[in-house]
Amino acid sequence: MEVPVGPGPRQAGGGLGATRSTSSGRAARTTEMPWARFSAWLECVCVVTFDLELGQALELVYPSDFRLTDKEKSSICYLAFPDSHSGCLGDTQFSFRMRQCGGQRSLWQVDDRSYNNKAPLALQREPAHYLGYVYFRQVKDSSVKRGYFQKSLVLVSRLPFVRLFQSLLSLIAPEYFEKLAPCLEAVCNEIDQWPAPVPGQTLNLPIMGVVIQVRIPSRVDKLESSPPKQCDQENLLPAPVVLTSVHELDLFRCFRPVLTHVQTLWELMLLGEPLVVLAPSPDVSSELVLALTSCLQPLKFCCDFRPYFTIHDSEFKELTTRTQAPPNVVLGVTNPFFIKTLQHWPHVLRIGEPKMSGDLPKQVKLKKPSRLKTLDTKPGLYTSYTAHLHRDKALLKRLLKGVQKKRPWDVQSALLRRHLLELTQSFIIPLEHYMASLMPLQKNITPWKSPPQICPFRQDDFLRSLEHAGPQLTCILKGDWLGLYRRFFKSPHFDGWYRQRHKEMAQKLEALHLEAICEANIEAWMKDKSEVEVVDLVLKLREKLVRAQGHQLPVKEVTLQRAQLYIDTVIGSLPKDLQAVLCPP
Repeated sequence: MEVPVGPGPRQAGGGLGATRSTSSGRAARTTEMPWARFSAWLECVCVVTFDLELGQALELVYPSDFRLTDKEKSSICYLAFPDSHSGCLGDTQFSFRMRQCGGQRSLWQVDDRSYNNKAPLALQREPAHYLGYVYFRQVKDSSVKRGYFQKSLVLVSRLPFVRLFQSLLSLIAPEYFEKLAPCLEAVCNEIDQWPAPVPGQTLNLPIMGVVIQVRIPSRVDKLESSPPKQCDQENLLPAPVVLTSVHELDLFRCFRPVLTHVQTLWELMLLGEPLVVLAPSPDVSSELVLALTSCLQPLKFCCDFRPYFTIHDSEFKELTTRTQAPPNVVLGVTNPFFIKTLQHWPHVLRIGEPKMSGDLPKQVKLKKPSRLKTLDTKPGLYTSYTAHLHRDKALLKRLLKGVQKKRPWDVQSALLRRHLLELTQSFIIPLEHYMASLMPLQKNITPWKSPPQICPFRQDDFLRSLEHAGPQLTCILKGDWLGLYRRFFKSPHFDGWYRQRHKEMAQKLEALHLEAICEANIEAWMKDKSEVEVVDLVLKLREKLVRAQGHQLPVKEVTLQRAQLYIDTVIGSLPKDLQAVLCPP
């Protein structure tokens, strides 16, 4: 791919209108904002083309009201095309992640709270980044001046549903490249008919004559390493295409060249270490980066990550500067120039061309960073990091045996996912147990006093507890677990985990306090209280009630009803002038 010379990509053409077409015969809904359902799944759809004068250019954005800043348009243009070193002929699918530049985007902005409160932490909507899912086509075309047809269709979303959106693109993009704008408008109108993604629900999503059936994962799901069972299809015609997951990648395929180092890479991810993945093409780089960031589940990946990153990115200088320590980011790149630029990074993973045979490809070797000097660097994991845990040789043997017996890749992936899940859980369970011990006892929560504080997390106390309640209870792997925990305490993932757990415990504490108030005899309490104290109680109860009704406190509906009754009772006992202040007409 030629890199355009000049001021950078500019918008080459106009977008399609944002008023939803009713040419398909469906009457416009009057109960909702236009594009309200569409925006529950996607922010916008972009088409990027190669213009001889402009270079990569944004051909259209749909809906056209969606506001992208010039910097965001430029980033999408560069990230939607493989760079000149990849040489991707035919069709290529990959993904990217880019920072939002702020400001309100549309009139139909989605409220994230309802979805995020029920979704697994790792699948919450991105608050400050866009995820781009790309279908790029480059084929010979004598009718084009340059001799090649080059175009990308990009779905921009804040949902990390890589499997769903890649499947969607494989249906939409080939048709779009043949029929262009009218096809895209019809597809967007169909998406605008979809139900919103509600965690825990199985949805049927019609698109271009096909029905895709998906289940949106929920925070209360039991973690499974095998695909969910196919749901009842309710005699749907046509029979739906069932996606076993909206987000899970084929882990075995992604990790094939680095299986011998999966545990080391898991540790690097756990500790939030800076890592650059240099791959031959954006599809390999983006899948490997996403696989790496997913291997900590159920922990949320709290560091920055870029599945595909180019030298034209607006954050290039910020992420590659040598004036400070490398940032906590996993960077997927394809340009060998990055080896020279990021020589100071502590960990570089160089992946070779993927092998198409059924055999296990040659495993990359562990190499010292000092050998990372030339642009033609051989594949390898260049790091001076020494793993804290011993390698699980039994897992490697099972996977290798599966290759020899031609075991299906989804089964191999399930084995690998289960291993990583159990490893993460073995590491997290002692932390969860210790954190639970910091919660005040329920008997110490009284209705008319502020709830007691959560005890502070003392690292030394936790480390001492590992002797009797450590990961050795659930994991057979030996190694320096203490050393791993000590490094984990300094990582963004400990900070992210602790903040989330502390927030949940504080909410639980507040909910228990509200329940204690609702179970107390409020009339007896009011007998010897001044009006100021009674008004103060009303205001505090109202505040708790608002938080609880906004699903920020885990309380039962009966408790909410009782709290409202108490508020009404207390206000009724006050003089008329105060009642008028607390309950204005």
